[in-house]
Amino acid sequence: MKIENIVTKRRRGYFQIGSREYNIRESLTGIGFMIPVTILALVFVIVPIFVSIFFGFTNANMGRLNNIQFIGLKNFIDVFSDSYIWPALKNTLYFVGAVVPLQFGLALSLALLVNKIKVMNGLLRWAFFAPVMLSLAVTSFLWLNLLNPQEGLINAILGFFGLGPSLFLQDTKLAMPLIIIISAWQGAGYQMLILLSGLKNIPKDLYEAASIDRAGKVQQFFHVTLPSLKPTIVFVLITMIIGAFRIMVQPMIMTNGGPLNATLTMSLYIYRTGVTYKNVGYSSAIALLYTFVIATVSLTLRKVLGGDNEA
Repeated sequence: MKIENIVTKRRRGYFQIGSREYNIRESLTGIGFMIPVTILALVFVIVPIFVSIFFGFTNANMGRLNNIQFIGLKNFIDVFSDSYIWPALKNTLYFVGAVVPLQFGLALSLALLVNKIKVMNGLLRWAFFAPVMLSLAVTSFLWLNLLNPQEGLINAILGFFGLGPSLFLQDTKLAMPLIIIISAWQGAGYQMLILLSGLKNIPKDLYEAASIDRAGKVQQFFHVTLPSLKPTIVFVLITMIIGAFRIMVQPMIMTNGGPLNATLTMSLYIYRTGVTYKNVGYSSAIALLYTFVIATVSLTLRKVLGGDNEA
């Protein structure tokens, strides 16, 4: 087949590829919008990925990047004998296992509440979404001050009722649960909006048919609402799990991984190894293995839960 038959100009200002016709000006405009995004993706995503893969097989150190040596799989082998890896992984799994159901349950409850209440609906949406608009750093510093043993508002309230000051974030048993609760509070508003949009798209006819069949509110929730929300729920859960695995800012600011590494997470350990200790090669190896773990968990959940529209 000749090229002229594949790409030919049909009329002035248009060109054709196959059987489809495109406006030249609109196509150039679209390409123009894509160029900045493509450049940003290359500079901040694609290139760093390949650099990280390269560093993972070297002894790269930020203090001596002019003397990088290829060491094969040594970094990856050392990961399995690292005494900090397993506590960090355990803390991360604890965080993921606790924050995901807590945050999802809170988000779904808020979405159902906002979907039901018609009075001041916009104000409720804004109020529940407000914590999301704050950066993780700001939220962490806010709660760090509220939980301060000497000058924190929460300890002041406890003192008013005659209760002694609590160390909160210095307690190995309380530090991680507090970070979990704070993280769920801060992020639930975002998932609430996604779930709320899913609730708005459920046809009213389904609820009317269920009412005719004498289904109560609880039965309607389990047999109409949840099945109809399945694709949205799958999306929300997977994105929440990926985000939870990347937990770093809150423990870094609020506890710096302490006390006694009780809040040390994988992302924080990777950051500390690469930035604080400047061991870029080893931190890259950990990051690559950790990325593989997250990808495996996410794909497995996607396969198990499914995301189709079937009830």
